[in-house]
This record gives sequence, C-alpha cells and structure tokens, in this order.
Amino acid sequence: MSAIGIRPLTQADAAGFRALRLEGLRLAPDAFSAAYEDEVERGEAEFASRIPDAPPSAIFGAFRDGRLVALTGLAVRPGAKERHKGLIWGVYVAADARGLGLARRLLDTAIAHARTIEGLEILQLGVAVTNEPAKALYGAAGFEVFGIERKALRLAPGRYVDEELRMLELAVG
Repeated sequence: MSAIGIRPLTQADAAGFRALRLEGLRLAPDAFSAAYEDEVERGEAEFASRIPDAPPSAIFGAFRDGRLVALTGLAVRPGAKERHKGLIWGVYVAADARGLGLARRLLDTAIAHARTIEGLEILQLGVAVTNEPAKALYGAAGFEVFGIERKALRLAPGRYVDEELRMLELAVG
C-alpha cells in the first residue's frame, strides 16, 4: 500500500480539488450544500481562487501517489463578532480511498490547525441527519449537536435534507 500524505492545498492543486469536489457533489448530493449542476460550470481557475493562500482558513488534502483522494475545509470567519467561530466544510473521501481512516485524519488535522489560531473558540459544521457514518465521525471527534435545521437543503421539489448542527469547543480545560 502506498503512503498517504496530508497537507494544505495550494493553487497548484486546483485541478485535483475540482475533480474530487465534483465527484463528491455528484455521488453524494445530500451531503453538501453546493450542487453539482452549479459547480460543474466553474473552471479550474475559479476552484484555484477558492483555495486559501494563507492561514487561518485552509483546505487540507490527503494525497496518495500524488493524487488528491480526500479533503476537508476549514473556514475562519473574518468579522469582529464572528471570528471566534470556524466552519468545517466539504469533508469527502474518494470511493477508492475509503476505509483508511482519512476522514478522521483530515478532521484531526483541521482541528489541530484550528487550535493554533488565536481567538478561535469553536468549530461548527452541519451534517445530514441520515448520514450515520459522518455523524459517528463527528461525534467521535467531540462535536456535539446544538440544533437541527429542518429542510436545510432542497434537492428537488418536495425532497429536503435536514441537518444536525454541531459544534466543538476548542478551549482546553
């Protein structure tokens, strides 16, 4: 088995980021707020512009044989009243890389990075109430449910996804 490295994405990773993101949106439409139909229209340059070029926000990727096979985003809010909150987003592992613990490794990497950001107190995320594997992952990492957003995503007329809203307190002790 080949080694898997984890690091923040750079502009040079835009093609891989686009390909993996589109795969996730296509295969798991109820897991993401973005829609494949919207994102497929966006080119590599637009995906490159979404990759933070400096902390505190970051997109972490897992690479196997030079190919991006998993990702997790961390967005830190810029406003004075919200910069104490970060958002975990876009967690996805390619089908051929599942079962290797990559989602947890990436989540742990994002949490460790978040703990280094001055003034960042909590991480938040949303997860479909029906996504049991993701709910188990986030629960094991310490994310607690603080609410349910009914009809968070509209997949089609009359077809909605409810999301659990979860948070992790970053302060130790």
